[in-house]
Amino acid sequence: MLAVAALAAGCSSGSTTSKPTSSASSTLALQSDYELVVRDVLPSVVQISTDGSTGSGIVYDTKGDIVTNNHVVGKATTVDVRPATGTTVLTGKVIGTFPPDDLAVVRVTSDASELKPAKFANSSEVQIGEIVLAMGNPLGFTDSVTQGIVSATGRTVGEGGSAVLTDAIQTSAAINPGNSGGALVNLDDQVIGVPTLAARLPDESGGLAAGIGFAIPSNTVKSIASQLIETGRVTNSGRASLDITADTVANGQGMPVGVGVAAVTSGGSAETAGIRPGDIIIGFDGADTPTLGALEGMLAELKPGAKADVRFVRNGSTKTVTAKLGTLTG
Repeated sequence: MLAVAALAAGCSSGSTTSKPTSSASSTLALQSDYELVVRDVLPSVVQISTDGSTGSGIVYDTKGDIVTNNHVVGKATTVDVRPATGTTVLTGKVIGTFPPDDLAVVRVTSDASELKPAKFANSSEVQIGEIVLAMGNPLGFTDSVTQGIVSATGRTVGEGGSAVLTDAIQTSAAINPGNSGGALVNLDDQVIGVPTLAARLPDESGGLAAGIGFAIPSNTVKSIASQLIETGRVTNSGRASLDITADTVANGQGMPVGVGVAAVTSGGSAETAGIRPGDIIIGFDGADTPTLGALEGMLAELKPGAKADVRFVRNGSTKTVTAKLGTLTG
């Protein structure tokens, strides 16, 4: 049930009924807004299931395309799609993924007319303090809604692996396992983001931190989804790249000490700057890079065409070069 402010009943003597106070009227109006948003947007949120996981998705267009998180579909090529309305389970084909932004597109192969496309907002207009609702299927509870506000914008958040959320929206609306791929919605019935992960406590429990969740902004969703729908891949991510294949390198004690370059793209940023396979990158743009995740987080803060100093070790000698960054594709 959605949490709304309690409505205080007006009191008067005798049988005369007093008019609602201004505060009561405002509360009724806000509650009505919540109810309308849920009725309008929830039919556009679906449940997506694979052999290994269950998450959420948002109907993107009238062709049966559904946008979700890459980690929801995993390595699956087909998924089960359960619409918010109706009991029929539809079959969806994964037509494209972009792991760096943790996004994927699924296309329903039949009965697409049963799906209602959502409206996507311009996420650059999102304001801190804006009331939002998170819609999805947390912990298997289908068609669930939580409420909160936009706590911050422009966050860069690493998920682990190759996924780094850029320009992410932070929200206090509860995001739990199963919400991933769903909808973060404003009171104008528009999707402003895709809920993707919640912060975890730094202690040994590693439990979810209440009230700290992150969503991929709708402008990123629209850009990546449209490319995946058109060609099945992303050529213009708006994100910077060194154009390398790499992994974290550890010392004899198992401590990470840098990023080992396994391969460089011919004519790409790294090769042009003089970086070769076998080099170990230990610094980027003035900061140390003990892990691949650290390097990817720094790249996520920059745009294609930017220049950055790269410090690396080759045959025991430390070198520094300036690289003009390329565009991350996939």
